Amino acid sequence: MDYIREHYLTLLLTSIYVAGCLYIGWHFKKKAKRGVEGYFVAKREIPGWVISLAFFSTSASTNTYIGQAGISFEYGLSWAWMGLIWTFFCVISWQLLGPRMRYQTARLNSYTIPDYFHLRYKSNLAKSIRVLSAFIILFATIWYMVGIAKGCAHVLTSVLDITYEYGAFAIIFITCVYTIWGGMYSVLWTDAIQGIIMFGVAILMLMIPFIYLGGVDNVMESISMTEHLTKSGKPIGNGLVVFGKLVSFLYILGIGLSIGMKQISEPKNLIRFYSINNAKSMKFAMIWTPVFLGVSLVCVMGLGALVHGMTTVEEANYLINNTDEVIGFMLNKFDNRLVSGICVAGLFAAGMSSLASVIIIIGTAFVNDIWHAVKPMPVAKIIPRTKWVMGIYCLMVYIFTLYPMAGIVELTAFAGAVFAASFFPAIFGGLYFKWGTDLGAISSMVVGMLVNIIWRFGFRFNYPALEDVHEIIPAFLFALITYFVVSLLSKNRRPDEKHLSNVFD
Repeated sequence: MDYIREHYLTLLLTSIYVAGCLYIGWHFKKKAKRGVEGYFVAKREIPGWVISLAFFSTSASTNTYIGQAGISFEYGLSWAWMGLIWTFFCVISWQLLGPRMRYQTARLNSYTIPDYFHLRYKSNLAKSIRVLSAFIILFATIWYMVGIAKGCAHVLTSVLDITYEYGAFAIIFITCVYTIWGGMYSVLWTDAIQGIIMFGVAILMLMIPFIYLGGVDNVMESISMTEHLTKSGKPIGNGLVVFGKLVSFLYILGIGLSIGMKQISEPKNLIRFYSINNAKSMKFAMIWTPVFLGVSLVCVMGLGALVHGMTTVEEANYLINNTDEVIGFMLNKFDNRLVSGICVAGLFAAGMSSLASVIIIIGTAFVNDIWHAVKPMPVAKIIPRTKWVMGIYCLMVYIFTLYPMAGIVELTAFAGAVFAASFFPAIFGGLYFKWGTDLGAISSMVVGMLVNIIWRFGFRFNYPALEDVHEIIPAFLFALITYFVVSLLSKNRRPDEKHLSNVFD
């Protein structure tokens, strides 16, 4: 009873939010059963404002609201530059990729990113590209999903005293249920609602340190010169407010590129373009999506640095080594039931929006782009088998979440680097260059994946001089060059003019 009295408002608001998500999934259950196109891409009939909010909410996940916000506790306000990099790539995504991807995928009758590669590069290698890209999705997303579930579990532990294991299970299980029920319909409509909540919560969380300390002047005075220590034990001093003192710009750029470029290469973002209903909706989303994302990022990217003003020396010494727990600590320290309830619902929304998008991408990649591509099955079996795969994959994610491989930021940044290097050259080339070939696409994917892994595990952390050079930088450059060179050297492998005319004209 003491627990209920202490947390009843947070539990009530979170329960209402969760019930709403489950209702939406149940509401679209029957509609999603009407065919593969309905379950995978919501029959390409979703309004622009829904797509815009859904793109924003799935881009700004737990990684942003907990991981990125928390890590600025270690790196200071310099980390806020990350928001500018992300917003830039959001603009690029909607201006360069969105309209063409919507047009081409409709013309090709494509339902997934891997089958877009298959249909666009039409050749005897196209099926191999489809299967390889699906395997890349399965590999990269496990890192990303673990990061999201880890962040939400830490918040539930800090604010509601729920053990990490139960918190991780709750976020994964609830999201899995409504995604399986309603397919892409439930993913997009719940994401839109989550986007509205997340936008408000970003502003609310930014206000907390200023309210707690009594205004802007008090906060800035508190963090401009602090006795708190860095992770290495040196005094932070004015490092929180001096650009580049606590972290190199090269590291900011590397993480910013790896996560920002996810918006121009990651299937869970690109699949949004498939579902938008018309050109008018596309224009709306092209304008407003970067606005929603940019404002939210301004609010949260430097939030951890401000939390220094709310901590004692002992608390700061703990949090500097556990930055994934900074936001949960801030809510607990502020100790306002209504604010905690709203923010926990918003942080749940941040996690669920990305988890749901990834869960359905995993199901479609394994069943439609590996299983069905290698051994064709009756269409009637595709959706049921997709649901089973989604459930099994969520169980795997839960197990990995109990033993996470790294912190939230590094987990999601590595996943973003794999997607950007492996997919962007083949996607951009497919959308814009008639001379792009299947051999160029598959070669760039292999090179992008290999350079990511080799650089991260063979060079980056074994040589101090390379530690701040994120794997995205060499991997993306090598993959892009590979696509151009191999495509130009394999001109004889270009699809015929009739096919290219159907794609581009």
